[in-house]
Parts: sequence; C-alpha cells; structure tokens
Amino acid sequence: MLYGRSAEQERLARLLAEARAGRSGALLLRGEAGIGKTALLDWLAGRAAAQAHGDARSDGREVRVLRVTGVEPEADLAFGGLVQLLWPVQDRLNALPAPQAAALRAVLGTGREQRGPDRFLTGLAVLTVLADLAEDGPLLCLVDDAQWLDRATAEALLFAARRLAAEGVAMVLAGREDDGFTAPGIPELTLPRLDFEDSSRLLADRGRAPALHSRIITESAGNPLALIEFDAARSDQPHQHAPLPVADRVSSAFRARIGGLPERTRLMMLIAAAEGRGDLPLLLRASELLGVDLGDLAEAERTGLMYVMGGAVTFRHPLIASATYQGAVLARRIAVHRALAEAATDPDCRARHLLAVATGPDQEAALELAAAAGRARGRTAYAAASGLFGQAARLTTDPRQRTSWLAEAAALALAAGHAAQADRLAQEADELADGLVDGLADDPAAGARVASVRAAVAFELGDRNEAAHSLLARLGNAAPNTAPPEASGLLRTAAAYGWLAGDSDAVRTAAARLATAASAADPLVEGLERLCEDDAEHGLPLLTRFLEGRPDTTGPRDADEEQAVRMLALTCGLLLGDDEAAHARASAEVRRCRSQALIGQLPYALDVLAQTHLLAGHHRDAEAAVTEAEEIARDTGMHRRLVRLGAVRARMAAIEGDARRVRELADATPPALRTGVDCALVLLDLGLGDFGSALSRLDPPPPGPDRYTWLSLSTAADRIEAAVRLGQPERAEEALRHCESWARATTAPWAQAVALRCRALIDDRPGPYAQALHLHEKGGRPFERARTELLYGEWLRRARRPNEARDVLRSALAAFERLRAEPWMRRAAAELRAAGERRVAARVPAENPIDRLTPQELQVVRLARGGSSSREIAAQLFLSRRTVEHHLYKAYPKLGVGSRRELARLDLG
Repeated sequence: MLYGRSAEQERLARLLAEARAGRSGALLLRGEAGIGKTALLDWLAGRAAAQAHGDARSDGREVRVLRVTGVEPEADLAFGGLVQLLWPVQDRLNALPAPQAAALRAVLGTGREQRGPDRFLTGLAVLTVLADLAEDGPLLCLVDDAQWLDRATAEALLFAARRLAAEGVAMVLAGREDDGFTAPGIPELTLPRLDFEDSSRLLADRGRAPALHSRIITESAGNPLALIEFDAARSDQPHQHAPLPVADRVSSAFRARIGGLPERTRLMMLIAAAEGRGDLPLLLRASELLGVDLGDLAEAERTGLMYVMGGAVTFRHPLIASATYQGAVLARRIAVHRALAEAATDPDCRARHLLAVATGPDQEAALELAAAAGRARGRTAYAAASGLFGQAARLTTDPRQRTSWLAEAAALALAAGHAAQADRLAQEADELADGLVDGLADDPAAGARVASVRAAVAFELGDRNEAAHSLLARLGNAAPNTAPPEASGLLRTAAAYGWLAGDSDAVRTAAARLATAASAADPLVEGLERLCEDDAEHGLPLLTRFLEGRPDTTGPRDADEEQAVRMLALTCGLLLGDDEAAHARASAEVRRCRSQALIGQLPYALDVLAQTHLLAGHHRDAEAAVTEAEEIARDTGMHRRLVRLGAVRARMAAIEGDARRVRELADATPPALRTGVDCALVLLDLGLGDFGSALSRLDPPPPGPDRYTWLSLSTAADRIEAAVRLGQPERAEEALRHCESWARATTAPWAQAVALRCRALIDDRPGPYAQALHLHEKGGRPFERARTELLYGEWLRRARRPNEARDVLRSALAAFERLRAEPWMRRAAAELRAAGERRVAARVPAENPIDRLTPQELQVVRLARGGSSSREIAAQLFLSRRTVEHHLYKAYPKLGVGSRRELARLDLG
C-alpha cells in the first residue's frame, strides 16, 4: 500500500494504458533518497502483471517488463546498465539492421563485429529493440537510480526515449534530485514529501501507536524511508534539531543498525557493497579469499537489510549499501577491493577494483585502466573511456604516458559532447607537457590531439577567433622542415576555423605556413586564402579543384580529418554557386549517414541539404530537412548546430514576408553566428520596401570569409537594389564589383544572371535584363529568376512597353505565388495592374495535398512512394517501424489515398 501517491499512481497508470493502446511515452520521476521512487516503479510493475491476469480494466495482454537499476560503483563501466537491461532479450538482435545489431553485440560482448564510429548508433539500436519487443505486446521499461547509470547507457536510453511515438512502449526513469542526471525533452514528475495525514496512515499501518506519530513524523520530515527507519529504530532521542539532511540521518540510522551485526556479516555486506552489481559468483570467490561465506549474510537477511535470491545479492535500499561502505575503515575497504580484483574474470571489473585499491602511483593499475579505456572507446562509450584514461593518467609513473593519456581523455570528452571537461583535461596535458624537457616532441600525435581539442572547445564555447590562433601559436616555433606530419592537418584545421570565424589573417597565416610545411599545395586552403583577398577569379577554381579530388597531403588522413574534409566539401559546393552539385553531394552524404547510422554527423549534412532545397524553391523539403536536423541536434546535445539551423528558417520566413518569425530568430541567434540571419533581415527589409534598413544592414559589408557565405551573392544583389531604389547607386559600387567578380569566376548561370540584373539596375538599360533572363532559362534559384523578371517588367512598363512587361510580370507573379512570397506577390501584382492587366489578384495557390503533411510525414511518404519498406524507412529516419506506419496512417487520408500502391500516382513534388 502506497500513501500520498494517488496523483503519481494515476499518472503512471495513464502511461501504461497509453502503451496498451499502442502509444508510447516516457516519464522521469525525481525526488530525494527514500522518497518512494522505487516503490512507485514496483507498484507499476505489479499493476502491469495484475492487468495481464484478469484485471477487468485491461485487455488481458501481458505486459513485458524490462528493468535496470543504476549502480554507483559501475557509473564508469561503459554500457553496464544496457547490458543489465538487454541481456534477457539478446535473442532479438538478429532482427535488427546489421549496423544496429553489430553495435549491440559489441555492447553485450556477444559478437565479433566492428561497430560503427557513431556513439548514437547504440541509442537507435535500443529504440529498434524496444519497438520490436512491443510488436508482441505492450512493453514497460523501468530505470531505477538513473543518476548512477553509466553515461553511455544513459545517452542510449534517452535517445530512444525521446524518439518513442507509436510503438506501445512506456519508459519510466527514476533519479535523485540535484544529482547530475538530466533528461532534456522527457516530462518530469517530482515526488513531494508526505503530509502529516499520509505519514500518520503509514505509521498506523505499521502498528505504531498514534501518540508517537508526531515525534517520528517531525524527525522524518515526511520522507517515507525515514518514517520507516526511524520507526524501526524506536529511538528515544529526537533528531528534529539535527543539522543533517534527512537522507544523512537515515544513513546514520542504517550505520547504527549495521554496527550491531556480527563482524563476519559486516565484512560480507562490505564485499557486496564494494562489488555493487550483486554478482553472486564473484562475491563467493572474493569472500573465500577473505575467509567468509554466504552463510554470514543470514543475519543481514533476517533483519531485512539484504536479500539473496535468483543468483543475486541485493540491498533493500541503496542507502544501506552506502552506509555499509562508508562505515568501513579504509584498510578494510582496500582489502575487499583487492580480493574482488583478484577474483574478477571480467577485465573491466578488475580494472575498476584495482583503481579503488591504488592509494598512489601504480603502473599496473594504470595499464589495466588504460586497456579498459581502449575497450570503452571501441564501443563508442566516449565519456566512460575519457574518465578511465584520466584515471590511468593519474596513476601512471611515466610522465609522458600521463600526458598522452590526458590528451586522449580530452579528445574523448569532446567526442562525448563534454566540452568544458575536455578543455580542463587538455589544459592539464598542456601544462604537464610544458614541464617536460622536450614537451611532446616524441609524441606529436598527442600534441596534435591536445591542440585540436583546445581549439574545438574555443570554437564552440568561447572566442571563435581563438580556435585558429591557438593552433597557429602551437606551431609557431616549428621550422618548416622539422614540423611533424600532424602539422599539415593542424594548419588545415586552423584555416578552416579562421574561415568560419571570418578571420582573414588566420586563414592567410595558416596558408603561408602550410605552403612550406606540406609537400604539395593544398587547393582548399589556398582557395580560401584567395577569397580572403576577394580574389574570386583565382579562389573559386582552386575550390573546384579541391572538390574534384582530395588534395595531395603528406600522408593518409585519419577518420576524423576525412569527415572534416567531407563537411568542407559540402560547404564549398554552395560557395561555388553550383547548387545542383551541392544538392547531389549533400543528398549523398545524408544517404551515407543514414545507411551507416552516423547520427551525430547527420545534422550538418541535413543543414546543407536544407539550404540546397531552399535555393531550389522547395520550401517544404527544406523545412523537413531542418526539422529532422533540429530533432537530432537536440537529442544529441549539438546546441550550436541548433542555433545555426536558424539561418535556413529565417531565409524562408523572409521570402514569405513573415517579419515576426525572422526577428524572433534574429533575437535568438548570438552575434557571432548572425551572418545568415542578417542576410535574411536584408531580404525582409527589401521585400517590405524598407530600403534604408536593407542598405544599412551589413554596411560596411563583412570582410573576408563572411563575404562568401551561401547567401552572399544574393545579399550583395539585395543591397544593390536597395541603393538604386533609394537613388544612391554610388553606395552599390563595391557590392556590384564583388557580385560581378564572383559571377565571372563561377560557371553557375544563375549567378551570372544575377550579376547582369544588378548591372541593368545600375545602368538602367534593358540589354543586361534580357541576357539575364536567357541565363535563367538554364535553371537554378527560381526566386532569383522571378526577381529578375519583376525588375525587368518594371523597366518595360516605365519604358511604355506594356505588352512585353505583362508577359514577364505574369511569370514573376506565378513564381512568387508558388513560393508563397507574399511581399513580392504584392509588388508583382501592383506592377501588372500598372501595366494594364485587368483583374489581377496576388494569391497563394490552392493547397497542395502535401502541404497538409507534417515534415516527418512528408519524409516518410516520399520514401514509401519510392518503394522502401517500413523497416527500411525506420532505419533511415532513426524511428521505429511502428512510428513509420503511424505516420503513413495519418498521411493517407490527408492525401486522399488508402495504400502505398496509391502513392505512386501522386505528384509529391
């Protein structure tokens, strides 16, 4: 019987009922130690079992229950919690897509497959397993003491929980307040303490006389565990004035009870508390070494402190285990851990206990910890691997090894998304290296890792300019002919950071040093340097060379560098204005990420894909790509990528004239990342006729790299039009020079057409307009073509050539209507009326059926129309099969179809 928890029980019962109805949900229970979180999980598991055996309120289907409990000593044991959760259902791995199955077999240690490089693949695999289990009936997943889960398990479970939708899975997590466990995106329910009435009912149920209720309730402050323990202690000494928190007073009471037990019982309890997992065979091997046995736990079982059943040893509450361990003297704890290390058959378990034994430098323990770190890294448990390398570094007797391991710990912390911790570790490695005679000269790879980590942290969290300059400073004293092989990679990275930060000096410096350090020219860096000089004529062809093939380097790139090169290739495609090629590269990269389940890399590729969709006038596709990128970035903690995705949404909103949305996005974007949103504001001002604001923004134009964003040519054209309309064409001269220089250097017809349009505006001549429209016929950027038609139509009307004007203005209006570009629709309609067109009305075209779909429904429908099965779609979109079918079920009536076969006849644009 639970007291004072009716509201919480009702919430949990609804969650279970939703799972029975085929809908999924997740909930996090929060509360202090002893508040009753485990009791609620037990109640929910019991309710699920009762409903399967005749409860009239249910459909009688059995609810499968999976359960995992975080164990404090295992918080650094990579995927220890996931092994506990999935071990009973490992037979279901055969039904998973191959990359996901390989990932979970690596976690469970049941296969030899090499898992992929993406740490979020495990979360996707967990989602698929849970959804597959729910095919047999509703599934209840209970996670207790979540604050003690290893980070790799927590990340995988939370990734799956946030993507549950229509599988019939209920996931309930329980964790302590203010204990470091966070679950963004998961609803939370905080458990309050019991009031006086419910506390009295609990004590009455235990047979406590009402006269004693008040004192016990006051001492316990409404904490259920404290009520029970203080009642059991029957203490005559009041504690209401004690300064300790309730949980500490409960622990003190437990220590007092444990202290009254026989010494052999206390030792056996200490072995169990130090081991942490309840692994009975290991406990028996260790206890034999210490001269005790299972029979010595009888007294602990009799008093209700521990249970031994089903091959496992369990403490009634984690506070009892903590009290047992903390109440023992250090020498006894070390002896117990030494016995556990000797008895352990699992090398990771042995390493953990050797760490607890070490009281100073210990090379044997350090080597075993480093080996465990390597295994964790191989399973992409980067946070756990970072912690283990850091611990190994602190125990090693070799200063160079310490520095190298700290460097690796820093790199892994960064890979795990913990930038601040990565910076601390890298700084410590740096300081240690400074104290060595020749620093990291004999381990340049470690030095490169330290430099890369510190630069990446600076770029993401601090001064973006500092990222490039820190790398350059590290290499500043190295002579070109003595620079390590890693120097080329660091200089290339420095140039990239400089470019992204808009720091021309950093790009130039990196390019100059790379020219002497590398054995061959690097067209990427050289091309970026040329663009910093506003030399598009030579810079763009170099970038074209870079895209046509990888630049020659002093050696093969590692996987991380190759990924960076691939991402730069996507960006450079847009920089060149070759939208079709950029779209093809981005689409191929998205397919690669999907097929290999590279979830962490997917948001960047989706961002570039969204940009190409937007430039092609496919706004719904752009929205779908951005929405998916945002969801994944949010799930994987890529908060900076979330901000950068605002540029695509701002551009769409500016075209459509949604001033409120553009300004909201601008307000939410940090100044250092505002170039894309500022470009959208220029376009918005121009569309709304606020030419003064359009011209004053980005004035003077951003120098160097910021002049060559994916929107820079369009924005230069916007400012030229604003200057002409204000009667100040002289203010457009620099923008025109930039625009024409870029257009000459690129082979993109749309870019050359925009430059001709700008020249026509300045010179007020029709010839360039006609040439521009001829180039627009070759395709690309329909919004820019419609703007050329609008301006040419205006010129023709002013030149008293109304018939010609109406032809191009009709085409412009139709394009603006398709794009839902309302400010531009109004301008085109007004010009048509002025040119003599009768009954002109700017209107958004009739609703296309696909406009009724959500972005995710649109993605699912398109893949289904292409012949992909639900399981294949699920693997590509990182959803469950049931969620895919749920989206199809909702989409069919919106599209007026009843099956996949009927999708083939639809034009999904």
